[in-house]
Amino acid sequence: MNLIVLSIPIFFALIGLEVAWDQFKGRGLYRLGDSLANIGCGIMDQSTGLFSKVLVVGAYTAVFHLTSTWRPWEMSASAGVWVAAFVLSDAAYYWAHRLSHGVNILWIGHVVHHQSEDYNLAVALRQSVLQKVLLMWVYWPLAVAGFPPEIFLTCMAVNLLYQFWIHTELIQTLGPLEWVMNTPSHHRVHHGRNPEYIDRNHAGVFIVWDRLFGTFQQELAKPTYGITRPTDTFNPVHAQWKPVSDLWSDMKRIPSWWDRIRFLFAAPGWYPESIGGPQEPPAISGQEQKFDPHPSRPVAALLIARWLLLLTVALLVLENKDTLTQLQLAAALVWVFAALSAVGELWNKGWGKKRMALAWLVDLTFVPSAALVGGDSAQACAVWAALALASALVTWRALSASRRR
Repeated sequence: MNLIVLSIPIFFALIGLEVAWDQFKGRGLYRLGDSLANIGCGIMDQSTGLFSKVLVVGAYTAVFHLTSTWRPWEMSASAGVWVAAFVLSDAAYYWAHRLSHGVNILWIGHVVHHQSEDYNLAVALRQSVLQKVLLMWVYWPLAVAGFPPEIFLTCMAVNLLYQFWIHTELIQTLGPLEWVMNTPSHHRVHHGRNPEYIDRNHAGVFIVWDRLFGTFQQELAKPTYGITRPTDTFNPVHAQWKPVSDLWSDMKRIPSWWDRIRFLFAAPGWYPESIGGPQEPPAISGQEQKFDPHPSRPVAALLIARWLLLLTVALLVLENKDTLTQLQLAAALVWVFAALSAVGELWNKGWGKKRMALAWLVDLTFVPSAALVGGDSAQACAVWAALALASALVTWRALSASRRR
C-alpha cells in the first residue's frame, strides 16, 4: 500500500482550497505555469519511483537480512517499536536532508524541490527523481538496528505526508508547537534563498534536530524563494535534468582531477582557486524578478487541457502498474515525460517549429500510450484517437493565432 499515491486526491483537494482562498484574498501565492511544473515534477518522482523503489527498498531489505545473523534481538510491531522507528527515521531524515544541502553530488538530487520561486502546497509535490537513490544509504543504520522494512517504509511515508501541509504562507506561527514541531514558519525559512536562511531548518517532523545540531533559524524577514542559480523554466523534465547538467558544466571548467573530486563532495558554492574560489550567495536586493512567461489565454487553456490528458495517463499508469510489464511501464512513462516537456516548453516560449513538432509527436503517440494503460477496446481507442486529433488541431490553431498576434 502506497500512502503517498493514496493521498493524491487529498493533495489536490487541499491545493484547490488554498488556490480558492488565495484568489479570495488576492495574495498571488500561485502562478499557473509554476504550479503545473511543480506537479509535473511530482508526477516524474512518483512514476520513476516504480523503478527506483526496487533498488531503494531492495537495498534496505538486504541490509536488514544480512545483519540479522549477528543481531541478538528482533523487533516486534509493538507500539514502542513504532514510536522509536518514527523518531529515529525522522532523525535519519534530518541528516539525509542536511547532507543533500551540504554535498554537491547529493544536492543535484534535492535542488529540484527548491527551484520554485513561489511557496504553496503545490511546491510540496515538486520532488526529484534522483533523491531517493542518492540518499538511501543514510537510512541503512535503521536496518542494521533491526527495524523491519515495512515499519520503516510506513514511518517515512507518514513523515513525507506530514511535510505536505507546512508548504504554505497562509499559516503564520503556531505558538508552543514552534519549539518542537516543524511548522510552515520554520519551513519557509528553509526554502528562502536569503543568505541568512540558506541551509537552515532541515527537519522533517521535529524541529528539535535543528535546535540540537545548530542549524535552526527563526523566520525574521519574509523569505525570497528559489535557488541562487535560477532554473528559469516551467518544463519539469528540463528542471530535473538541469542540476545534473550544471554540475557537469562546472566540473569541465575545473582543470585538476583532484579538484574535480573535491568539488563533487564539497558544499554548493565551493570552487577551487583555479576557477575563482568559493562563491558566497548573493544578497537579496528586493528587486529580484521571477521567471514568469505569460501565454495568451487561449494558449494557456490549450496547455492546461494537454496537461490534463497527460495527468490522466500518469494516474492510469500508477493505478495499473501491477498489470504492466517493465517495458510497458517504461514506454508509458516516456510518453508522459515527452508530454510534460511539450507543455512546459510551449508555456516557456510559445510557438516554434521544434516545439510544435514535439507536441504533434505526443499527439501522434497518444493512442497507443493511452490504450496501453487505459484499455485497448475499439471504443476506447476511438475515444483516444478523437482526443489526440482534437489536441493536435487546437494546438495548431491556438499557437498559430498567438504567433500572428
